[in-house]
Amino acid sequence: MTLSGKTALITGGSSGIGLASAQMMAKAGARLAITGQDAAKLEAARATLGANAIAITADVRKSADLKAMREQVEKSFGKLDIFFANAGAAAGTPIATTDEAAYDRLMDINVKGVFFSVQAVLPVMRDGGSIILNTSWLDVAGVPGRSVLSASKAAVRSFTRSLATELLDRRIRVNAVSPGSIATPLHRQTGQTDEEFAAYVAKTGSMIPAGRMGTSDDIASAVLFLASDASSYVLGTEIVVDGGRSIPR
Repeated sequence: MTLSGKTALITGGSSGIGLASAQMMAKAGARLAITGQDAAKLEAARATLGANAIAITADVRKSADLKAMREQVEKSFGKLDIFFANAGAAAGTPIATTDEAAYDRLMDINVKGVFFSVQAVLPVMRDGGSIILNTSWLDVAGVPGRSVLSASKAAVRSFTRSLATELLDRRIRVNAVSPGSIATPLHRQTGQTDEEFAAYVAKTGSMIPAGRMGTSDDIASAVLFLASDASSYVLGTEIVVDGGRSIPR
């Protein structure tokens, strides 16, 4: 699954699934751009990717940032072969207590951010390229207190199908990767100690048929497949990598 000679952009690339995917793509030979909002954290991540990577500070909720992101990619690479719309947020949203601000934050990052980041990069995407969206096992599961998060990821799953058909004339493949419960910083609560997080990982892992929480590399391997020519006949689909978490029981 070589990416030699190809260029890639990953939003939310400073940690977790985004960074793991960037590292795998770099090892496969791609030139890379990663985005994030924390400049120091972003630069530290970029430093792990070698000389063929750039870092772009951007918030996917802001049109000006997305425009600047595209311009920087075009200046550095000319054209893009791969776009992984990875940036996202997660939070509980109980129906009785969720306010509009919490609702808007999740929808703005997970839905608006995905739609308009794809829109922003299309002018610099090569025909025949690959766009990968990041959904979640929650888009098919009914989990108490996660209704808004689940709905936002279901919207991204819908984008996968719709955009795959809309971009057929340019032969741009649009697919999604659907992570299960992954042991990344996104799952770690503020102030949680290492011991507390380890206990959470163990408890959550015991509820998954595979017997463990997933790792960022588990998801990155699927992303690399979708980014590469090995998936040239895969279109408009969602690859579920959840250790069986979404299996009805």
